[in-house]
Amino acid sequence: MQFRTLVGLASAGLVMVLHTPGVSAQDNPVVVMETSMGTITIELFQEQAPISVENFLTYVDEEHYDGTIFHRVIQTFMVQGGRFTPDMRGKPGRAAIKNEADNGVNNDKYTVAMARTNAVDSATDQFFINTVDNNFLNNGVRDFGYAVFGRVIAGTAVVDTIAGTPVTNSVPNEAVIIQSIRRR
Repeated sequence: MQFRTLVGLASAGLVMVLHTPGVSAQDNPVVVMETSMGTITIELFQEQAPISVENFLTYVDEEHYDGTIFHRVIQTFMVQGGRFTPDMRGKPGRAAIKNEADNGVNNDKYTVAMARTNAVDSATDQFFINTVDNNFLNNGVRDFGYAVFGRVIAGTAVVDTIAGTPVTNSVPNEAVIIQSIRRR
């Protein structure tokens, strides 16, 4: 479709743009995650979650995620990774960060959030990709919530493939490896 046609449709109110409410796409950092199941591209919400984005990018720049796995996979919930190697040994993480779950961005399908323990400000290197809308993880629904700091902008089929991998006790039967995450 040509640009003029899109402009005409837009001025007539006939073009629907998919976006995450409260997030502006201008100048947001983007990372490319190479996995053993394919490539996932993630836009990071610098304005809404500056602490989480800085933390994540520090791990990216240190190549911390290289060779880690998605160690927790629940098809109708999320896929989680960032710390463990295929032999389930944890890489050392940095200090925990402040939870930014009150940033107005919801845990919608294909958003990326910081994983944490029951302690509100306990997120370090682990993250998860929501595979469905997880409203109960939003700020104030059941507790402080889980900070969304990005969204998948390419590779949603890869996320779905990871989510559908056979598991035992939510651990994939065959390792789903994060080969690398790099800034684009």
